[in-house]
Amino acid sequence: MNSSDVRDSAAWFAVRTKSNREAVVTTALTGRGYDAWYPRYRDHRAKGSTPEAHAPTATFIGRAAFPGYVFCRLDVSNRLPVLMIPGIVGIVSSGKTPLPIDETEISSLRLVLESELPVGPCNYLRIDDRVRVISGPLLGAEGCVVQSDSDRLVVSITLLQRSVSVEVSSQWLEKLSVVSR
Repeated sequence: MNSSDVRDSAAWFAVRTKSNREAVVTTALTGRGYDAWYPRYRDHRAKGSTPEAHAPTATFIGRAAFPGYVFCRLDVSNRLPVLMIPGIVGIVSSGKTPLPIDETEISSLRLVLESELPVGPCNYLRIDDRVRVISGPLLGAEGCVVQSDSDRLVVSITLLQRSVSVEVSSQWLEKLSVVSR
């Protein structure tokens, strides 16, 4: 089986890291050939924001979207090499069974964090109204909408019960059918 076959059969998992070791773990995972991602966002509230701060999340130093976690695509039946990497605490699991993350959640999170829109942390919310972005820079992202003083799209990693939010125009959104939980 070649490496592209392994990637096609692998799923995304949340890998728990030691405190402040996310970047080191990501480097170690990618150095060993894994598809690993340490999602970060620009802190738009920080003073002295420079144009370089608007680079894609893969290249800038920003705040961790999910502190203590790195996302990694791996074949769960061969997880020991991942667990042996220094700085890794474990893979988020139910008992001894690692729990995969939905591919749509990862791709939606990437779209949000790599956009030029202001993004920030928010509380994990359970709302039945799910939406898909049908136009604008986040086309294809899915999440839920929170009404406050503006429309905000919340993209969540359900397994971690953590979320990020981004301001969007309600005209960009299409309601998805409700799925019972």
